[in-house]
Amino acid sequence: MRDGGSKDESGASLDDNAGDIGRGGRLRSLREHRLSLCAVAFVVLAAGVTIPLVLGGSDGSEEACHQVTASTRALVEDPRAATEALDPGDGLARIGSAQKLLRHNSVCGDGAQALGRIVDAATGSSASGRPHTEAQARAAYAVAAAVHGLELPRGLAPGLARMVAEYVVDAGENRGWGGDQLPGPAVSSEEARPDRQGWSRYGRFLAPGEAHTVFGYTDSRPEAEADIESLVAELSKDPEAFAILYDAERANFAHHLERLTDSGGNPDYRTPSRPDSLSKATNGPDRDLQHVAGHIGSLMKHRTEYAMDGSIPDLAAFDRSVRRHTSGTFRPAEKQLNSRPVMGDIADRPVSGPVEGDLPDGRHQLFSVLEGWAKARGVPARRAAAMKQLMDDAYVRALWLRV
Repeated sequence: MRDGGSKDESGASLDDNAGDIGRGGRLRSLREHRLSLCAVAFVVLAAGVTIPLVLGGSDGSEEACHQVTASTRALVEDPRAATEALDPGDGLARIGSAQKLLRHNSVCGDGAQALGRIVDAATGSSASGRPHTEAQARAAYAVAAAVHGLELPRGLAPGLARMVAEYVVDAGENRGWGGDQLPGPAVSSEEARPDRQGWSRYGRFLAPGEAHTVFGYTDSRPEAEADIESLVAELSKDPEAFAILYDAERANFAHHLERLTDSGGNPDYRTPSRPDSLSKATNGPDRDLQHVAGHIGSLMKHRTEYAMDGSIPDLAAFDRSVRRHTSGTFRPAEKQLNSRPVMGDIADRPVSGPVEGDLPDGRHQLFSVLEGWAKARGVPARRAAAMKQLMDDAYVRALWLRV
């Protein structure tokens, strides 16, 4: 719950846009009540979206920043134009457009927040139940590539975190991928469709008609590299962005659990014509559990490392801010669901209640949900214990792994 505007030592608000318990639609709240404006901003973007300014620093030196123009800000109210502006195309020929928009070390005033809202407009589905288009998926890739290796200007991280949350399945599935076997920066819903055994390299329980971003795709041009892991690491310095990512992973966990069978298996699994000992209905779910636990373990690792190197100067204040920005607890339905929601709806699901226990204790947050699900669904004790152990191993491995 919000506490009326607590501030950190610098005087900046720690809980702006904090999530209220029980509300639905955090990721789409910034897309509501849009005006129907003209797409003139797209033309402006092609010519250059920002104007460099020189401001006087406190020590008398000059600091360059970029002023986001009014015409560029208009993209927030015109999602279609925003998508067109950031879409790099199938061959990434226009990958430079996203760099012109986003790749700045310093942005004047509230320009970084405005850029984050433009990213949200360009890459996010505009309404509940609406799948991402290929253009939106490619735009998400272009955004990740544009900020690769950049120390983000203050205010941009929450907007980028909302994008990662909007593509929570793709951001999770694509980690560690790379090489020539990937088709491109995005794939159509037909390309992502599961095979006869119910398997798709792009995730489980995919919504029909939705395109997917392939964040692990590699291109020969260095400016076209979208490293989702390094982006998540950079975003983790910001408490609001950290909370958005943590919420998305826990929401995705609940989403997966409520679609598994009562024995913790994949309901879409089909026995292959030539089965072997490795072909099991639990293989896919086990992999998903390990991924979710690993992602949350990585978030906690970044938190610890940033506290140690001074990037997070006050860990207690950081944790308080994260909690204020955290929506709550996500628990799966008590009965198996067969719906296949779009990615934007996964991270945008309503909370089940307030946060319980120590929020930075990722294992506790995961295990309490897992144990409640197993009890409600009557999952065999042996299977539930195996699932918990898999998650524990993945969480600890990610928490301590140094790259």
